[in-house]
Amino acid sequence: MKPWLIVLLIIILVLIAVLVLLYYFGNKMQKKAADNQAQMEAASQVVTMLVIDKKRLKLKEAGLPQIVIDQTPKYMRRSKVPIAKVKVGPQILNMICDEKVFEILPTKKEVKATVSGIYIMGVKGLRSSLEKPTGKKGFFRNLQDKARTALEEQKEIDAAKNKQKKKK
Repeated sequence: MKPWLIVLLIIILVLIAVLVLLYYFGNKMQKKAADNQAQMEAASQVVTMLVIDKKRLKLKEAGLPQIVIDQTPKYMRRSKVPIAKVKVGPQILNMICDEKVFEILPTKKEVKATVSGIYIMGVKGLRSSLEKPTGKKGFFRNLQDKARTALEEQKEIDAAKNKQKKKK
């Protein structure tokens, strides 16, 4: 057997083993995340709060309790997380937001939020509906939008041609 073929087979076997391990650990992590989400939803409550400010900060800079920082994995301590500074009743707290909530969370407005501990899971407007931000889109999102509009225009043109053919 040729040596390059043996090397190729070994590489393929290693890649298959890595894929199997990733699949196994991925399923395990997915089940764990679903259990954690169910526990958070069970412990959640609706709170009226005034959002003072929102930023992406490192955990150590966010002003969260020390027990929260100690419980996070070491590799996550350096990453930036979405933090909202809110006033709940007479207290001013720093809370962690969900990524989707962070995008629509208005500053300097009062909202009704679904909270589990120091984690904001959902948000609704108190006096009016929340506005979706029209922020900067990425390169691929712009390409997707252009392709989608071009496809819709082509469908409209095709539909008009079909109507003309039916009339004839």
